[in-house]
Amino acid sequence: MPDSQSYIRAKAFRRIMTPPEARLWSCLRASRFRGIKFRRQHPIGPYILDFYCTAARLAIEVDGAVHDTPDAGRRDQRRTAWLATQGVKVIRLRAEDVRTELDGVLGFIGEAVRARLNDPPPVSPPPGR
Repeated sequence: MPDSQSYIRAKAFRRIMTPPEARLWSCLRASRFRGIKFRRQHPIGPYILDFYCTAARLAIEVDGAVHDTPDAGRRDQRRTAWLATQGVKVIRLRAEDVRTELDGVLGFIGEAVRARLNDPPPVSPPPGR
């Protein structure tokens, strides 16, 4: 569960979105994208997700060049692994692709949402089996 500091940070992040994040948000906000609701700068545990679809348990991260460093890559892997333990799938988009290939990015997001909604998580067997 996010702490109160995460909510404060998420609120601040909403005011300082990067241009690619703002461009993508203009397509996702207010259920404009195929009637699917997304949240922006949504806290989950210790992390703040760029965009999150609760129905599909899908996080979308828009990564700029800073994510190309080895240290950032390792942090991203840890974050993605932790979110997976919470049942959240993460898709990463290059900021440059959001800037130059928005239609393709939206198609990719649509397929990811469809796959998550049509492929429910596996059901655990009852205890003792």
